[in-house]
Amino acid sequence: MTTITIKTIYQAPIETVFNINRDITIHQQTASKTKEIAIAGTTSGLINKNETVTWKGKHFGVYLKHQSIISEMIFPTYFVDEQLKGHFKSFKHQHFFEQKEKYVEVTDLLEYETPYGILGKFFDVLLLKKHLIQFIIHRNSILKKLTEN
Repeated sequence: MTTITIKTIYQAPIETVFNINRDITIHQQTASKTKEIAIAGTTSGLINKNETVTWKGKHFGVYLKHQSIISEMIFPTYFVDEQLKGHFKSFKHQHFFEQKEKYVEVTDLLEYETPYGILGKFFDVLLLKKHLIQFIIHRNSILKKLTEN
């Protein structure tokens, strides 16, 4: 299992930061590099607990589908999206929102497992982990700009 932890600081109200992180329409804007679009389930606006979304996006030159469910949500401090169907053996993305004195700290904790045994692990070490880190950092930088302007 691979774990990625990324922290981002926002100068905005916690409710605003929480909502923008679960907004499907905004996600499509922040993931334009991979041409991700929501094709089934909740396809626009705010996604809530027990709702699903199916994404189609281009990663490593190939269009892939990934269906997630919001399996847990505590407004405005925590939510989890987990893979229901897709190319990972397992995929869980936890989002923690903590109000500090003058800012909101968001922690993205991503835990996933690749299929295909040693080949999957090699692909993860060589390309996948770096790709996911860059994807989250890029997305969070856009979310930060949107919430702070």
